[in-house]
Amino acid sequence: MSAASTGIQKDSSAEEPRASARDRIFNAARELFYRQGIRAVGVESIAQHAGATKMSLYRAFESKDELVAECLKQSEREGWQWWDATVQAHQGDPRAALLALFDSLALKARTCEKRGCAIGNAAVELTDDAHPARAVVVAYNREKRRRLRLLCRELGVRDPDALADGLQLLMDGAYLSRLSLGATGPSAALRKTAETLIDAHAA
Repeated sequence: MSAASTGIQKDSSAEEPRASARDRIFNAARELFYRQGIRAVGVESIAQHAGATKMSLYRAFESKDELVAECLKQSEREGWQWWDATVQAHQGDPRAALLALFDSLALKARTCEKRGCAIGNAAVELTDDAHPARAVVVAYNREKRRRLRLLCRELGVRDPDALADGLQLLMDGAYLSRLSLGATGPSAALRKTAETLIDAHAA
């Protein structure tokens, strides 16, 4: 006799397998690093938040530094997924693609209730070039610069590399402005500022 025929509803949550200790540790670390800062969070806090032990953490990750790097790599993957999805809708129109990126970024800045960009935050906290997560930060920003330069070169403007660098500075400052001056600060004019910068190089 089935559960449906008896009128008894099965608890679907009871059927869901519990996440592995590694996944719980990883997810807890991402949340804590983002909300409290990388330096402020210790392995004991991560393990406690994950319902795991320090031994489990060190079995899954060689060190806290390696865990930080893995968390940032996931942020990087999510960042490029957002970028690719945004640009994909404007194939063959680099201006529209660039402005779509800034429209989406402006929306994120307006609705941000957290701490901005995880990779940007890490760039401020992690200054040691030997830290494994530092390489992730540098690679992400180099790739961002490369992608912006490609789009700006497709525009056919004069000095496209200078335009790309200006747009990258604008991107990088968007969250900081939102967090320090609120939704009505300079980040509210993000798209308009990007458009003005693009037009100035096209003139």
